[in-house]
Amino acid sequence: MIPRHQTVLLIILVVASTVMGVALWHLRERAHARLLAGQDAAPTEAPLVAPPEQATLYFASDEDNSLTAELLSLPLPPNPNARARAVLGKLMDLYAAPNATHPVQGGAASIAQVYLLPEPSANATATATAALSKESATGPQLAVVNLTSTFANGHPSGLETETLTILSICATLHANLPRVAQVRFLVDGQPRPTLSGHADLTRTYLTADAVPTPGVHP
Repeated sequence: MIPRHQTVLLIILVVASTVMGVALWHLRERAHARLLAGQDAAPTEAPLVAPPEQATLYFASDEDNSLTAELLSLPLPPNPNARARAVLGKLMDLYAAPNATHPVQGGAASIAQVYLLPEPSANATATATAALSKESATGPQLAVVNLTSTFANGHPSGLETETLTILSICATLHANLPRVAQVRFLVDGQPRPTLSGHADLTRTYLTADAVPTPGVHP
């Protein structure tokens, strides 16, 4: 015969288990209802895509060491930094394509970031810096292009081919963001002596020098 206190304890456990089961069932139903409500409230329209715009890309050709401007229709974001990265990403995609005139592997992922900064003044003082800050919305800019080490390490080695890549980047930036007057390069966020053993990455490049004069090779 089961003692009375054990019988009472068993009944209490059964009742508690039943109550907990009912509570868990209600919680599950509420969570399911919230999930369905969230799905109903979620937007069904596709996310907005930047409208296509005319962009000028300067393509390099290894055959005659030239740069050639071409117009393309690209979806360009309104943010200048993102716009700069988008046009350079497209340039790198075309260099990575089969039968490219300047074959370089890596594609758009080769451009980690592009930062647009006010062009530094040669005689910077506190007053000049303040004035430059006020004019930063309309004054010349310095573009800092951060390349990936994978791109730099895999770039074909040679002074001409490396220089063509750098000049095409500078000319493309200036063509689509005319305020960009100077370009500096980083690799994985750090200074690097050369792109792939030859072209200098420690210097500042002037975009005016990168844009080719018709009939004249860079």
